[in-house]
Amino acid sequence: MQMSLVSDVDIISSPLNYIGGKYKLLPQILPLFPKVEGTFIDLFCGGCNVGINVPAAKTIFNDTNQNLIYLYNALKNLDKDILFEMIDEIISKYSLSRSDINGYSFYGCESSSGLGAYNKEGFLRLRDDFNNHTNFEYRYYVMLYILVVYSFNNQIRFNREGKFNLPVGKRDYNEKMQDKLSLFVDRLKEGNYEFSCIDFEELDISSFESKDFIYADPPYLITCATYNEQDGWNAEKEKALYVFLDKATDSEIKFALSNVLSSEGKENRLLIEWLEKNKSRYNTIHLNYNYSNSNYQKKDRTTGSDEVLITNY
Repeated sequence: MQMSLVSDVDIISSPLNYIGGKYKLLPQILPLFPKVEGTFIDLFCGGCNVGINVPAAKTIFNDTNQNLIYLYNALKNLDKDILFEMIDEIISKYSLSRSDINGYSFYGCESSSGLGAYNKEGFLRLRDDFNNHTNFEYRYYVMLYILVVYSFNNQIRFNREGKFNLPVGKRDYNEKMQDKLSLFVDRLKEGNYEFSCIDFEELDISSFESKDFIYADPPYLITCATYNEQDGWNAEKEKALYVFLDKATDSEIKFALSNVLSSEGKENRLLIEWLEKNKSRYNTIHLNYNYSNSNYQKKDRTTGSDEVLITNY
């Protein structure tokens, strides 16, 4: 089996700080992937950190968060100059800070405490306008991107009513954010990337080919995160994913699954039992939860989390 190399592409980061993102684990994960001759299916794409860094003839980013998928579509399809002009215009309209231009002192803030106090009023106005918006054109999703940039920990979260509900954060649209966005948009425009918003259970395994590759990074059943709130992922979904991956194996389609066997004293018994049942078919590689390149085969005993990559090849 021919393995891919981290050096095949320049590693870039998602412009979104998506919870559970695998950017810091990429040096461990990417060398374990086979060379993808066909389509790379990023089944739970989230921040797209994995799929955007895997060379493939075609990549499909899939996620059930419709707003997320439409945002990526806007980033890919908007002219880059227009995108950045639109970002500047919206930031100006809501009087949000630009520390890269004016520094922190201009806003009466210090780097240690952040810009939240200054940005709160404008951020809440932007959030209200976004949540009450009825014209879902590209500008709407650029507003979403700016909300993410100025929100708590640059995250993305919606409540049961579909309203963006994160509070203002400490940082703003700084040079690092701009560089991440620029590189990400360039990569999207250069490659063969498609986006879909389909529950994995609705995907037809027979539509895939043996040269395709499935990467699954689902919400972790035993951890708490914003993507796993409101019963978004439960035991039934977990078991359905195992069935889906078993079918992929039966169809000779390679996959890799990211997950944790244990975390903070809890065990994913469903996962452990599935692996035991399929120990002749699946391999379990223990990763270093602290995201360094060492200690592959030993779980991180400082955090008590056993992060793994499970493969069928």
